[in-house]
Amino acid sequence: MQTKFVKSLATAAVLAAVFSAQSTYAADKIVKIDGSSTVYPITEAVAEEFQNATKTKVTVGISGTGGGFKKFCRGEIDISDASRPIKQKEIDKCKAAGIQFIEIPVAFDALTVVINPKNDFAKKMTVAELKKMWEPAAQGKVKTWNQVNPAWPNTPLKLFGPGADSGTFDYFTEAVIGKSKSSRGDFTASEDDNVLVKGVAGDKGGLGYFGYAYYEENKDKLTAVAVMEEAGKPAVLPSKEAIENGTYQPLARPIFIYVNATSAAFKPHVKAFVDFYLAKGKPLIEEVKYVPLPTKEHAAVVAHWKSLKPGSGFGGKAQVGVKMSDILKNIK
Repeated sequence: MQTKFVKSLATAAVLAAVFSAQSTYAADKIVKIDGSSTVYPITEAVAEEFQNATKTKVTVGISGTGGGFKKFCRGEIDISDASRPIKQKEIDKCKAAGIQFIEIPVAFDALTVVINPKNDFAKKMTVAELKKMWEPAAQGKVKTWNQVNPAWPNTPLKLFGPGADSGTFDYFTEAVIGKSKSSRGDFTASEDDNVLVKGVAGDKGGLGYFGYAYYEENKDKLTAVAVMEEAGKPAVLPSKEAIENGTYQPLARPIFIYVNATSAAFKPHVKAFVDFYLAKGKPLIEEVKYVPLPTKEHAAVVAHWKSLKPGSGFGGKAQVGVKMSDILKNIK
């Protein structure tokens, strides 16, 4: 016959097991996200709404697109925010770790070049002038604005840009220099776009680049540069209209989330989060000043997500000049 003491121990053991299981389940009900600082404003806004609606915890980091993919391909996170398509070497790392992914374009961004408001001479620039500032050959040599264009003054040039783990860095160097990660190294680099905003806003000779949302949030402190794809072509300011009509080239780009296929299949809270993202994201995308996909393209993305088909439609290669109408042919 059991004593009350033995019975109480047994009861305590059962309760401990139940609480332990509940704690494990609660811990498992976290949606873990990291990656692009460009995509962060959208994902953070969606996460906040989702948490309020479902009480499911969502964590969103900003270690940069490359940093996010490193964690993603180690199986540390469920979703990776990305301001460029996944590269082949990242696909290979995921494959080696047994991780499949679902690629979801969520919006379009206008990568924005900004200058200090006191700069009244360089409100328009060609891609060639940007290249002259940022190419590796400029390091230690191109130090003043008049070295880029003789019509500009002999003012010190101070450059601010994303760090090497940033998808924005990858995209800008590919679009402007012609090779991903090909850049001078003597500039102030940060994965935090707010640091770049502060740097350009605080220096008359400052110039930087980052996602359009950060410019919109700080346009009282910064001036956006109108970009000419080639000399003689129209100078185009970043805007929703310029993205939609395809004229803001080569700095308009799609932005993405990448979802771990196992998380999508076996973690209902992760699937619910992505469902919520695609169903409720449009006003939040507009609120943070990015451009939602058109109705037809968005419907195709939703259908692609529902199929849970893994892989990338971009072939692991850098993509410059992708327009909204190109999204359909890149959904695989």
